[in-house]
Amino acid sequence: MVESNVQGVELVFLLLLLFIVVFGELARRLNISYPIVLVIAGALLGLVPGIPKVTLNPDTVFFVILPPLLYSAAWNTSWREFSYHLVGISFLAIGLVAFTVLGVAFGVHWLFPQIDWKVGVVLGAVIAPTDALAATSIAKRIGLPKRIVDILEGESLVNDATGLLALEFGLAMVNGGNTPSITSATFRLVYLTVAGLVVGLATGWIVDKIERRIDHGPIEIALSILVPYAAYFVGNGIRASGVLAVVTCGLYLARRSSDFFSPGVRLQAWAVWESITFILNGLVFVLIGLQLPFIREVVRSDDLPTMILYGLLFSAFVIALRMIWMFPGTYLSILVRRHLLHQSETVPPARGILVVGWTGMRGVIALAAAIALPQTLPDGSPFPHRDLIIFLAFTVIFVTLVLQGLTLPWLVRLLGLSTAAESKHEEEAARREILKSALAFLEDERQRDEREFDVVYEDLAGHYRQRLNTLSECEQKENVLGVKHHNRFSHLSRELVQVERRTAIRLRNQGNINDEILRQLERELDLREAGPAH
Repeated sequence: MVESNVQGVELVFLLLLLFIVVFGELARRLNISYPIVLVIAGALLGLVPGIPKVTLNPDTVFFVILPPLLYSAAWNTSWREFSYHLVGISFLAIGLVAFTVLGVAFGVHWLFPQIDWKVGVVLGAVIAPTDALAATSIAKRIGLPKRIVDILEGESLVNDATGLLALEFGLAMVNGGNTPSITSATFRLVYLTVAGLVVGLATGWIVDKIERRIDHGPIEIALSILVPYAAYFVGNGIRASGVLAVVTCGLYLARRSSDFFSPGVRLQAWAVWESITFILNGLVFVLIGLQLPFIREVVRSDDLPTMILYGLLFSAFVIALRMIWMFPGTYLSILVRRHLLHQSETVPPARGILVVGWTGMRGVIALAAAIALPQTLPDGSPFPHRDLIIFLAFTVIFVTLVLQGLTLPWLVRLLGLSTAAESKHEEEAARREILKSALAFLEDERQRDEREFDVVYEDLAGHYRQRLNTLSECEQKENVLGVKHHNRFSHLSRELVQVERRTAIRLRNQGNINDEILRQLERELDLREAGPAH
């Protein structure tokens, strides 16, 4: 019996994986963000008669899928941009979440008179966090300004924590009938944040120390998969924010990884994590679509057309709340950054604010939070309007992903925000500095080395001068050297790669380039070092 269950789960997983591969490739060929295609395809698949019912287990989402996805997103986030835009990100991840929760709590009564404001808080907390994967994947593909992409990525890293905290408050009010005081709510928010940050930093510090004593790809990759779960479970174990613990740990270790990852391990880790992230995200969006039969079951058939209409109206209301917040929230964040942080930040154009407002797509966190609502209250009575909350959460997710996701490229083109040829002056300046450092190293080594190796130095210096002049990869012509010269050439080539690597890290640490540019440069250096010397 157990073997049969295992085989059944394995078969379902393999079919879902095949589904992700097929429709992921279809999305690539159609030039559409793959989350949108997978959600639509999953919904259509769920309507096919005879398809096994695949239910979304909230624990699977929160404890299996969420930690590595948060960790991967944090790892790929540039700390320089995240810290610089932290005020703007906070106004979205905290201010907008609170505004959405309150807006839904006191506004949903106009659509659904039977829902009181306490249940409205629960509903608002469920649908408040955004899932920026679809938005950022579209944004990068169509060339949105990097400032917008950085803010969207930062928002998605933090707003899960604030949304789940708001849900905690809402459930406390519905279950116990008590409204938390401002003091208790503030204390809980401070503890949640500070403790989560401490857990994340402590986990990252421990892993950093361990990593410096290991240089073995499979072991280090296995450890990297363990890390987000460790941070998440410890954070949740002390009733802090596991989300913030994972995000903090990811940001910290991403900064430190340039020192403890060897080139070969870094290349392996990037390949493994890229695949893990794609598979987990694919599973998430397919599972969202597959919940359509379950959602149909929570509403009576004769009410379905009316419920769909109300769901669309509620989705429009949620979208409107984000758009209403965007302009005053943006202007207020700019004031704070100018007068308190003394950042010379200009007010973004209205079209940029409009696009950020239109990227409020919801994802699996909202649906998992809705399904995770308790069936009954402590007194044994049914949880009020639980089925309606699940239905509305699914509708908001589907509408925002499909409607906003498909129309975002059109809106960006209409507003003229696409910047496919965005300036790369930071990257070019970094490349120049790296090549100049390598040439200076060559000159110093040549002065100290034996004259018989002059031909080696001339060959290497010529190669670097050519790269400096063109700032492009050029293949070196093969030189027929003796064994002694070849060995010297190989040694100097490895030393030069290390000089370039140290220079790139120094430029990142000095704030002259961001982590994204550093990762791009490191990958090129890793490939050169991992390959044969020329």
